[in-house]
Amino acid sequence: MSGKGLDDSAPSAPLFDSDLEQSTRPPDHLGHRKRLRERFLQSGADNLPDYELLELMLFAALPRRDTKPIAKDLLRRFGSFGEVISADPDKLKEISGLGDAGVVALKTAQAAALRLLQTKMREAPVISSWQALIDYCTAQMAYGATEQFRVLYLDRKNKLIADEAQQKGTVDHTPVYPREVVKRALDLNASALIMVHNHPSGDPTPSRADIDMTRKVKDAASAVGLTLYDHLIVARGGHTSFKSQGLL
Repeated sequence: MSGKGLDDSAPSAPLFDSDLEQSTRPPDHLGHRKRLRERFLQSGADNLPDYELLELMLFAALPRRDTKPIAKDLLRRFGSFGEVISADPDKLKEISGLGDAGVVALKTAQAAALRLLQTKMREAPVISSWQALIDYCTAQMAYGATEQFRVLYLDRKNKLIADEAQQKGTVDHTPVYPREVVKRALDLNASALIMVHNHPSGDPTPSRADIDMTRKVKDAASAVGLTLYDHLIVARGGHTSFKSQGLL
């Protein structure tokens, strides 16, 4: 073989001034982060689109990444801000670049929102703070991919004693056992209860099975002196109150 090949020890070509400037210039997204933070501090979140709010939430979790494409990918996949932070962690991990740190940031935001809504709901009797209850149940359950059944147990002053998940089911069915609901109410010394479940389909219209189950729980509760105030169905498309619909 000829000895006229490339010499690895030969000096590399000198860098031009533009090359030096490019190698030392910070990534463009760092300037974008600074501007976005300033806009948030000056004007708050009201004027930020969903993707920019998601960007802000991911800044600390992903300090070396451009979070704009990640935020937009999240919205394309899940649809809305609420659906993003409510998404299953395993589904979130499928978004390229998000990683565990990003998932924790998003789920922390959801947990903080739920804690705030729950605090508001506990400050007054549930019956007199109905919108706070709707907001809380919607944030907690409306975006779930499977049905979940929860019961809110109330004391004699209609204040919340406990909010407990009773069952989780499939995309269109959750088994509910009236005896278990009533037994738990007696264990907690509750006087009344409100049932809540979600419809992953997005349509909060009660099914025949929903109506039949509600009547069975009402009868079991009445037998031991408990009041079933309402059964709420929450979904992406809104909510339905059995009481307001004359179904209870």
